[in-house]
Amino acid sequence: MDVKNVLKVKKHTSLQQRFPDATSASNLVRKQASGLIYGRQITPELMADIAAYAGNALEVVAAWKVGSYDAVLISNDLSGLLEQALIRYQIDFVSTSELPDLSEPGLVVMDMDSTAIEIECIDEIAVLAGVGEQVAEVTERAMLGELDFEQSLRQRVATLAGADESILESVRSTLPMMPELRELVATLHHYDWKVAIASGGFTYFSDYLKEELNLVHAQSNTLEIVNGKLTGKVLGDVVDAQAKADILRELADQHEIALHNTVAVGDGANDLLMLKVAGLGVAYHAKPKVEAEAPVVIRHADLGGVMCILSASLMPQGISW
Repeated sequence: MDVKNVLKVKKHTSLQQRFPDATSASNLVRKQASGLIYGRQITPELMADIAAYAGNALEVVAAWKVGSYDAVLISNDLSGLLEQALIRYQIDFVSTSELPDLSEPGLVVMDMDSTAIEIECIDEIAVLAGVGEQVAEVTERAMLGELDFEQSLRQRVATLAGADESILESVRSTLPMMPELRELVATLHHYDWKVAIASGGFTYFSDYLKEELNLVHAQSNTLEIVNGKLTGKVLGDVVDAQAKADILRELADQHEIALHNTVAVGDGANDLLMLKVAGLGVAYHAKPKVEAEAPVVIRHADLGGVMCILSASLMPQGISW
């Protein structure tokens, strides 16, 4: 485990000073509270602005740190107007009524492209193969849910026929991990959770992440390569939306993890089935269709936001002072 990268979940003096009323709330009140808001800097002034917009004062019953994030538990229900206010002030939120339990065995399955990493690998490969614009347009439409994923993938890969295998290494050598990916994985490992990738991308990159981050599983698509050249074909079955959902179920069963203690994280339309199957489905900086349909949305936080959400399951006794 990469201890130096663990996002520590703990009470903090600065938060006690900002929200002194929270220290006097009873454990019963905290257990009954079901609204969590989280962000880089949550101040009483910001809370007052949000309350004014929502037309209702916010009652803070607990506050703690998750790495550099502030996590604030409120007794208010997350009404539509309050959610609009939080979105306006760029603060993420979640209902804590049915969260997975971080203190029990759990599993997180992540999409890769634009979730675990900052790019769509197919688009970067296409640029080096000289077909960048036409591929990027198809990728965008596929992620928006406007095209059948498998057909669009095969169509995009076909444009790569004849490209040299070396362009894959060129992309992998500078593969940009999403901010706080390492920290999220290290923290989940700290709590003895399993982490995996289920991706419509390519094994050349997901296998690298599996080894680099010590993941329990990584599954994606295999590009056919003959004599050092891409053939424009994908070997075997394509990892599509249904496959991702199946991978999550199979891994949970394999590791004897209850389905309600699983988390799926993704951004594109082909992640929606996986997000809906998991105990907690998180749309991360997602396409509009995904944001509209996913159970939980992270709009502003980096991947550490996933830990902010899960940390609420430790309340009230499980967070150290």
